[in-house]
Amino acid sequence: MGAEQVRARFTELYGAEPEGVWAAPGRVNLIGEHTDYNDGFVMPFALPHRAVAAVSRRTDGVLRLHSADVDGGVVELAADALAPESDTDWTAYPAGVVWALREAGHPVTGADIHLASTVPTGAGLSSSAALEIVVALALNDLYELGLERWQLARLCQRAENVYVGAPTGIMDQTASACCEEGHALFLDTRDLAQRQIPFDLAAEGLCLLVVDTRVQHAHSSGEYGKRRAGCEKGAALLGVDALRDVPYDTLDDALARLGDEEEVRRLVRHIVTENHRVERVVALLAAGEVRAIGPVLTEGHASLRDDFRVSCPELDLVVHTALAHGALGARMTGGGFGGSAIILTDSAAVPSLTAALEKTFTEAGHTTPRTFEATPSPGATRLD
Repeated sequence: MGAEQVRARFTELYGAEPEGVWAAPGRVNLIGEHTDYNDGFVMPFALPHRAVAAVSRRTDGVLRLHSADVDGGVVELAADALAPESDTDWTAYPAGVVWALREAGHPVTGADIHLASTVPTGAGLSSSAALEIVVALALNDLYELGLERWQLARLCQRAENVYVGAPTGIMDQTASACCEEGHALFLDTRDLAQRQIPFDLAAEGLCLLVVDTRVQHAHSSGEYGKRRAGCEKGAALLGVDALRDVPYDTLDDALARLGDEEEVRRLVRHIVTENHRVERVVALLAAGEVRAIGPVLTEGHASLRDDFRVSCPELDLVVHTALAHGALGARMTGGGFGGSAIILTDSAAVPSLTAALEKTFTEAGHTTPRTFEATPSPGATRLD
């Protein structure tokens, strides 16, 4: 979706040219799943798929929203009347950003917004974070709020946690706001310290294939919240602020201290080992050993499947099929309970691997998955 198309549609809807057009991407998480709300490490990169917003300011306290991707007309809201969990529609994401900015004391007096997105929804690729960040960046620019990218990410996380009611961590919003082209973002979610790690798969003859299983998930559903609550319980039982504070080399002792809390033990084991996997991938990429990260990705899937229990038959089938056809590694990505998986493979193998996935899904009676190659792309930006 290009800036000119979005600009033209805005003008049709609102009768005047927008003040500008902005874009924010979805993301794929290379490694580090469910660690972000445990103050841990993650390693996402931005996708070329993005949400685009044409925006103008208003001074009358009115917020008007329209999406090219949703049937219906312009939705008009009063900024003063925005309240947490008052909206269960798509408008909750942009409206939540306005609410979060105003609640933090920023003088946002309304806006006209037209949105269009190519980020697949429900696929674990941060379609909601892309909507939030693109609106936040536009309002930050137009109202000259002077907020840094990491501050926008924090406000957007608050919008999703409190206004939408989804207990997500900080990774998705930070990735959309801060990723750089050709790099994966090594992010410490405790203090938001960032390192851009060069990630050029094409130079190695490799490809990271994203497989959208087309199994829909909802982060605000109970299962995601249960995992977060279980992690918080584990941290409390172990006497630490967050599971990030349990060193990998003391994991066995920590698990023993949890006694018969078997469900909590599984959650703790995943988070501690997943943080260690992120550090291993960073070290391997720094050493130029790109192919060696494949088995680490596969280890991560086993942990998400068996300990964190957020996989599903379709995601497991992707991983099994990929490995059976020579892939270097594969795992589910995103919150789980559906969504997408990633496969690290030789570029030359992509056509045959894609065909194999379609065949195995058909034989299993599943909907044919959507596949595409993921290229590390730029973070949020103003287009014009």
